[in-house]
Order: sequence, then structure tokens, then C-alpha cells
Amino acid sequence: MRKGMKIAIGVAGLVLAFSSVQAQNDWPQWRGPDRNDLSKEKGLLKEWPANGPELKWKATDLGAGFSGVSVVKGKIFTMGDIDGACQLMAFAEDTGKKLWSTKVGAVGGGGGYPGPRCSPAVEGESVIALGQFGDLVCAEVATGKEVWRKNLVKDFGGKLPKWGYAESPLVDDGKVFCTPGGKEGSIVALDAKTGATLWRSKDYTDDPHYTSLILETISGQKQLIHLSPANVVGVDIKDGKLLWKAAREGKTAVVPTPVYADNQVFVTSGYGVGCTAFKITKDANGFKAEQVYANKDMVDHHGGVILLDGYVYGHSDSKGWVCMDFKTGQVAWANKGVGKGAIGYADGNFYIRGEGGKGTIALIEANPKAYTEKGRFDQVDRSDKNSWPHPVIANGRLYIRDQGVLLCYDVKGK
Repeated sequence: MRKGMKIAIGVAGLVLAFSSVQAQNDWPQWRGPDRNDLSKEKGLLKEWPANGPELKWKATDLGAGFSGVSVVKGKIFTMGDIDGACQLMAFAEDTGKKLWSTKVGAVGGGGGYPGPRCSPAVEGESVIALGQFGDLVCAEVATGKEVWRKNLVKDFGGKLPKWGYAESPLVDDGKVFCTPGGKEGSIVALDAKTGATLWRSKDYTDDPHYTSLILETISGQKQLIHLSPANVVGVDIKDGKLLWKAAREGKTAVVPTPVYADNQVFVTSGYGVGCTAFKITKDANGFKAEQVYANKDMVDHHGGVILLDGYVYGHSDSKGWVCMDFKTGQVAWANKGVGKGAIGYADGNFYIRGEGGKGTIALIEANPKAYTEKGRFDQVDRSDKNSWPHPVIANGRLYIRDQGVLLCYDVKGK
């Protein structure tokens, strides 16, 4: 083999290796590749400088709203009310430059908190996003050109929640899953390429609130897990058949996404409700759910919880930031931290973000023994709204959304 060919092949191999690593560290949907808010990334800062990590760039044309970000193949996707429409937008990962925008639906809504809430989901060359009024749109990743659209109320008889639709669609194996609610079935499965309806969960018809679906395999059965204001359920991903249901009443707004491990589902919500764990088993008669525990030590309003190595971490309205034993519900530690807010995880540390005041962001050690901060800083360009979007860590960068501003911080290890 000639020397030039060897060099070319070597360079191509390096490019492929880099692309593979980047894809592994991309954030293609709500709560990341596995919808558990656990980044697989390594080599990040273990401590932050006094003023926090370096601000790499800032984008200021996102519009109003509380949508999170998704990061795939050099592009960042999010949503906002801007220029008279709720829009799905793409930005360059390296610079923050807006690449395109496409109309999703009307502006406003949200019961006094206007704007979209969804984190878009990327499936191949398509990106799917949900507006606050139930407009579900699929667009081309490259150009933003609309491919198909549905409306959860008009097309599926869904029930618009008080504060608008807030879930982030789940995409798997060429299918889009979301929860319009309605008498024909709470959950709907659509073809990701065409938007055609594949099935409805006919024997599960609960009204939706603000939670998002997760996808798990329990006793060999691949299933969607959903939390409504009245129940926690598992439905067959193939046809929407109800596999199991556990009564669990929420109040006012049921928001956090469920977490799952080792045949146990953990759910939590605010307004004094707390958390509940259910054991899911299967026998000759099918699946069943049995309550393991319920308490008010993890009363998570909206910031989400993360399950890591047998412990659940998140903010509780009753105790502050809490580490709880997943199997037993026992509290390992509690600390006021940065106040009420949202959480993310990467490379041995949690990134926690306060919702009010200066929007303080802290790095804390992922350790069930004690709350240990490794640095904190106050967000720049703070809006006068609650900073509800969750922190996202992808490809060595920390993304912080606050209304019309997106901040990109460099958190790679030096």
C-alpha cells in the first residue's frame, strides 16, 4: 500500500472515531440518549474556577418559553415564541449561530407562563417537536422544512392541560410516542416518517399532565411507562395494550419523568404529594404492580430526579436537595444547595440549577454519603422568569437556557 493511501485511510479512521465519540456524547432528546439524564461523557472538569466555567458563546434570539435543548451532529435544537409564532429552531453547536427556524403553532398559552416547554427529539434526518397547544411537527434536520404535522387536540381528541402540553415526544425505532389523552387512548404511536397513526392505547384513557414517557424492558417485555394524575402504567410498545396499572393520585401539576431500574418504578410530584415506588412483576396471569413505599421526603415539583448507582437525587419541596435510597426510600442526605431547581449529571458530578434569584448553578459530587459542592456561579443574562429548563451536558459543554438566551459553557477537563 502506498504511503499516501495509508495516510488517507488513517485520517478517515480518525474522523470516524471522532464522529463516533461525538455521537455517543450527543443529547438527541429529553433527558438524553436513554431518557434518564445520565451523560456517558468523560474527561470533564472535576471542579470549577471561582467564577464558574468559561462562557464559550451566547445566543440571544430564542424567543420566550421554557423548552430544553437537544444536541445532535453539530446542531442544537430548541423551541421558542418569536416573530409571532411558536417556532422550532436549530443553532450551530460550535458558534450558537441560528441555522433555521420553522413555525410550529401559535404563541402564548401556558396559563400565565407563555411559550413552549418541549425538548425536541431527533430521529435520523428528522426532528420532532411539540408546541404548547398540541401542535406536533416533524421537520428536516438539515433545513427545517416541515415534513408532517398533527395536532393532539384536533386529530386525536386530546385534552389540553391547564398549562399547555409540556411533554417531550419519545422516538424509538422509527416511531414517535406521545400522550394527547382522550377517550380513544391516552398514548398514541405514529410513524416517524409520515405521521400516520400506528396505534392508540385504547384501554388506557387518562388525561395527560406534564410528564414524558420512558421506554424500558421489564421481564423481557419492551414497554412505555407513563405517569398521569391518577395512575402509573406500562403499555406494550408494539400495540399500546395496557400491561399493568397502579393507582397513584397527583395534585395540581404532575411533572417529573419516572425513573426505572431492577423491576422498580419510581415516581414523584409536587404540591405535597411526594414519591412512590412500585415493584413490577410478571407471572402466568401477566404483569402486576405492588407498592414498595411512599413518602413525602422527595416532593419534586418539576426539576426532575436522577437515579444513579442505587440512589435517587433531586430537589424536594420539603427538604431541599435530597439523596434517597432507591430501594427503600430512606434519605441519605439533604441540603438546601442552590434552592429549588433542576438537575443534570455527567462524569461523576451533578449539575444543579436554581430556578429563582440569580439562577445559581452548582457542581456537586455524585456521592450518597454527603452533599459536596465542587464550585458554583451565578448565571449571566438572567431573565425575570423562573429558570425552569434543565441543564444539558453534551460534547464537553454545559447548556443553560433562560427564555430568549442560550448560554454555552466549556466544561471540558483542562
